[in-house]
Amino acid sequence: MRRYLSPAFSERALNEQEDLISHTIDRFVDHLPTRGDGYDICKGYQMLTFDIIGDLAFGEAFGAIDSPEPHQWISVTLGALTQGALIDVFNRFPTLGKLLAVIFHRQIKQLTIDTSRNENMAIDLIKHRRLGRKSGRKDFITHLVGNRDKQTIPVLQLAAHASDFVIAGSETTATALATITYYLQTTPEVYRKLQNEVRTSFKSYEEIQGNSTQRLKYMKAVIAEGMRIYPPLPFALPRVVPAGGDVVDGHFLPANTIVSTHPFASSMDHRNFAEPDRFIPERWIDNNTNDILDASQPFSLGTRSCMGRRAKIDIGEDNMEIRY
Repeated sequence: MRRYLSPAFSERALNEQEDLISHTIDRFVDHLPTRGDGYDICKGYQMLTFDIIGDLAFGEAFGAIDSPEPHQWISVTLGALTQGALIDVFNRFPTLGKLLAVIFHRQIKQLTIDTSRNENMAIDLIKHRRLGRKSGRKDFITHLVGNRDKQTIPVLQLAAHASDFVIAGSETTATALATITYYLQTTPEVYRKLQNEVRTSFKSYEEIQGNSTQRLKYMKAVIAEGMRIYPPLPFALPRVVPAGGDVVDGHFLPANTIVSTHPFASSMDHRNFAEPDRFIPERWIDNNTNDILDASQPFSLGTRSCMGRRAKIDIGEDNMEIRY
């Protein structure tokens, strides 16, 4: 599946889709003045990224940003994510899990319903809308559909990928945007420095594109620091120790042991980062000897890492490699 999906995440494919992303962002900005005081920008980012992933993944936007109310699927997705996080906690602390399951049985029941609705929405999207529509524009599902007969990929599996796209492509990106917005507002010196970099690098709004922003070193540092201080993924991604066992940090682990490192624990550890609770983008571009920058891995590592991560980007005088 990863082999079939990889072309959709290539630099070329994403550049071809840039106009779609820009158009959605422009509409989002145009709507902001009409939302009134006290607008929840976190919810706004969710609707923005939800529409973008809809366009990229299925060839149609969900129309979320055109409505002042959250899109139905967003609320359902959040319920499904919450249930997944709870299950992870319950598995780690079974006694506490049993107690909480009794105390909050109604809430958990609703989360289970949301999870089921999320699955049904994905199945409906694929079975009744995406597979029956012919379009010359490629989307994320195109490569799976093209190999469907050869690999006998069932509708249910396509729907599972669709659900993953919606969750991974919307909520995590919205979380990163909300985090960065918060810290830009609470650290005015960072805001002014980033603002100066953007406004001195471009003469007009139209010049701001994916390729032209690659030279903005401070902006990349702000993004990297935002994902370090608040990794969008709410739980660690587990791995299984292979046959024969292996040694991790001097400790032998038998085969089939499940291991993981939570990105938040790693990026907020004083042994990895000096003053980890401070938002300091400069740590990514100065000659930094105080931090272990590789300890921040919001996209995970290895062959099971996030497919949405971009290629290596050189940042800073020492060509430090950061992945987006």
